[in-house]
Amino acid sequence: MHKAGFVNIVGNPNVGKSTLMNVLVGEKVSIATFKAQTTRHRIMGIYNTDDMQIVFSDTPGVLKPTYKLQESMLNFSNSALQDADILLYVTDVVEKIDKNSEFVERVRKQSIPILLLINKIDLTNQEELIKRVEEWKEIIPQAEIIPMSATSKFNVDYVMKRVKELLPDSPPYFGKDQWTDKPARFFVNEIIREKILLYYDKEIPYSVEVVVEQFKEESKKIHINAVIYVERDSQKGIIIGKQGKALKKVATEARKDLERFFGKTIFLETFVKVDKDWRSSDKELRNFGYQPD
Repeated sequence: MHKAGFVNIVGNPNVGKSTLMNVLVGEKVSIATFKAQTTRHRIMGIYNTDDMQIVFSDTPGVLKPTYKLQESMLNFSNSALQDADILLYVTDVVEKIDKNSEFVERVRKQSIPILLLINKIDLTNQEELIKRVEEWKEIIPQAEIIPMSATSKFNVDYVMKRVKELLPDSPPYFGKDQWTDKPARFFVNEIIREKILLYYDKEIPYSVEVVVEQFKEESKKIHINAVIYVERDSQKGIIIGKQGKALKKVATEARKDLERFFGKTIFLETFVKVDKDWRSSDKELRNFGYQPD
């Protein structure tokens, strides 16, 4: 008998959802950085064996929306509750338990199996952890609570074991050679955006969107032209940096990652353009692949 199902990973920003998904799928599918709000789309990573297919979905962290982009991100998180066979609710030992209680309430009402993963347990002690487990037992009584650490892979095997046991009988949803539902150029965006998140301070990364305008693949090399959109001229200056040094660093690091990712020589050209209201415009957000209501 073949098993298959959708396993959706939800939780607040910065609790380790993307890191967990990368470890579970075994490919660097979802970008994981130390800044909140790096995952803006639902990203599916697909784990295949001969008799099993697990479709993991990593969702944006749940935020109270303050502008259109965040509303779109929250829509992705809410839709993740509707089509899951198993829900992985990720929290950690640092965040306040009552953070985003409305979303937690929606999770509590789910009838599907819930694994509540308390991540980053290396940052606490036994006593505190026991207290936290007890608190979560009261909030989502039907959840199976699993303390873990995604970065040191502690208890990740056990999470995978439980997911496999809970998976419904079903034919596969995707081709067996497929490990994500996203097109190649999506990962070019994500990798470039990850470098921007790492190398620039404060609000700059959140005012940026990346669009791949050319992706020409040959047998041994890929030519990529990518445009980095910012909201203001001043941000354009910051992204480019003195004598173009900042942009050069981003492009060089992104190219190294892309070569590892695609296993080919990459020729990457990056441009910076100003698009004043991309985060607040429904039309622009659609162009960038979000789904405003």
